[in-house]
Amino acid sequence: MNRPDTVAHRFASHYLRLLGREIHYTDWGAPDAPVVIAWHGLARTGRDMDEIAHALSTRHGFRVICPDTIGRGLSQWSPVPDQEYTLDFYARLGVALMDALALPTVRWVGTSMGGAVGIAVAGGTQGDRITRLVLNDSGPELAAAAVARIRAYAGQPPAFATLGELEAFYRSVYAPFGYLSDREWTKLAETSMRRLPDGRVTPHYDPAIVRQFERQPDDYLLWSAWDRIACPVLCLRGATSDLLLPPVCDAMRDRGPRAEVLEVAGCGHAPALNVPEQLDPVAAFLSR
Repeated sequence: MNRPDTVAHRFASHYLRLLGREIHYTDWGAPDAPVVIAWHGLARTGRDMDEIAHALSTRHGFRVICPDTIGRGLSQWSPVPDQEYTLDFYARLGVALMDALALPTVRWVGTSMGGAVGIAVAGGTQGDRITRLVLNDSGPELAAAAVARIRAYAGQPPAFATLGELEAFYRSVYAPFGYLSDREWTKLAETSMRRLPDGRVTPHYDPAIVRQFERQPDDYLLWSAWDRIACPVLCLRGATSDLLLPPVCDAMRDRGPRAEVLEVAGCGHAPALNVPEQLDPVAAFLSR
């Protein structure tokens, strides 16, 4: 890949009280620049968005806000998971984040679950506040087999004696992300781990997040919201993705906002948004 192996990341780390919960986010770029909200995937954290946030804030003139969803990263875990680990609550958190930061409108980039949150917001009562929506291997319908696969590893996160072992686990589970440098793999492990009382390390999220699929089995069936979206939509699909299937992409092109779909070679679910082949089309779409 034609890219440097070291990126000097510069961001501010903040916490807000939203809907009664403490939510962490990183803030990149000039405070008066046009804003992009970049929202991560199901069992990930906002630090997954470091590369795209750096690119958009330093080369394209955007301010980028990257939240940790409740139950992930440095955000609070929910005391009532069955009520708050849902797309409806995540979408309400997104609107509350915009309100708290006095953002009348934003552009939105969402990977996997973060894209579903974007669909829910853009297709909801506050939908006019999203002016452009980028879905990274995400859509209004998910493949059941892929959901079962994700539930299998996310519902029972393993624990390891060393960070190196955790990194090896991530390299295996997230191989479909595509190219990551050795530095990026180590950073991914460092920014998405927590240490257990016995000293072992484990992924930095509440295992109860997967109960969403049991208690809300149709939570990710979002065609009604999709058909209400008025803003332009770009969808990146990993060429070997098992979560976002080609027939769903075809329907996304034909109905609702009639998305532009770009297939990303060398990736499954979901592209890491860290190389020019992925960053440049997103930046161009957001800058139109």
